[in-house]
Amino acid sequence: MNTFAMGATRNVRRVGQPQPRLSPSTPILKVYPQRLERRIHRCGRGQKNGFLLETSLLSAAVFLGTNPVAVKYAVEGIPPLPFVALRFTLAGLLVLVFLRLWGQGGGLKRKDLLPMAALGLIGVGVNNVLFTFGVDLTSASNTALIYATPPLWGMLLGFALGQERPKVRGAIGVVLALLGVGVIVYGGLGASLAGDLLVAGAAICWGSYTAFSTLLLRRYSPLVVAAYTMFVAGLGVIPLASFDFVRTDWGTVGLDVWAALAYSTLFVAAFGFAAWQGGISRIGANRVLVYQYLIVLTGVASGVVFFGENLGANKLLGGAIILVGVYLARRQ
Repeated sequence: MNTFAMGATRNVRRVGQPQPRLSPSTPILKVYPQRLERRIHRCGRGQKNGFLLETSLLSAAVFLGTNPVAVKYAVEGIPPLPFVALRFTLAGLLVLVFLRLWGQGGGLKRKDLLPMAALGLIGVGVNNVLFTFGVDLTSASNTALIYATPPLWGMLLGFALGQERPKVRGAIGVVLALLGVGVIVYGGLGASLAGDLLVAGAAICWGSYTAFSTLLLRRYSPLVVAAYTMFVAGLGVIPLASFDFVRTDWGTVGLDVWAALAYSTLFVAAFGFAAWQGGISRIGANRVLVYQYLIVLTGVASGVVFFGENLGANKLLGGAIILVGVYLARRQ
């Protein structure tokens, strides 16, 4: 008998085998134990992965929300430019080492070197230079509220790049969010206007990172993109920070300042940034939007708790308008 005939015979016998008869009292586990075990295993694994994703996003949201407080503490003893250079060079190195140790690759193709460098310099480097100077000049609560707008800037760039099609709801959301930012900035006229505007510029840079990173995320994991962009950003700021590196008396930097730098580097940048990008790639930007609100609430609350910041009517009104605008824009 040839091979084809033998295979056909085996298939006929398999099909022709009597199937187990089921009665109302026959336990399913007794009839199909292996099949049921596989389904239970897959279900349990899916629930475990979902729990880990939920936990990582919740943790990242808390870390990102408390980052303005950590930055304000850190820049009391370390100038903003050296702080950004140290923070992202170390964070990028940590994630790259993690990728190597866990065998998840991390190599880049030559054609992607320039886009990855540009994304890191603008989306992370310029973003955090503006953010750090802005946090130093304004309140942590203002920072948290204004920095809720990057999804809108990313969406606008997505329109310009043809990645998304504008709709009425999205346009209304953008207008509302901009109005909310205007309400907060107007309340800070004469006191924190410069800081508010710097944080708004940082939010635009972060939105551009979200829009342009989608092109690289088609070929690389979120962890790889986060590692290289952070590392490039840190290296790019070092020349600008060289004068402050030399001028700073590092021996007088207090332990609390080093602790703030370590927190912002390890928990916010290395873990929070990577976990946030991973969450967006797995469940989408719209579902991650819920955690964006948690970042805002955590940032405002931490500013009140740690610095005794006052929540005026302009902050409450502007924050509410921003959150509604972001919701409408991302749900388009």
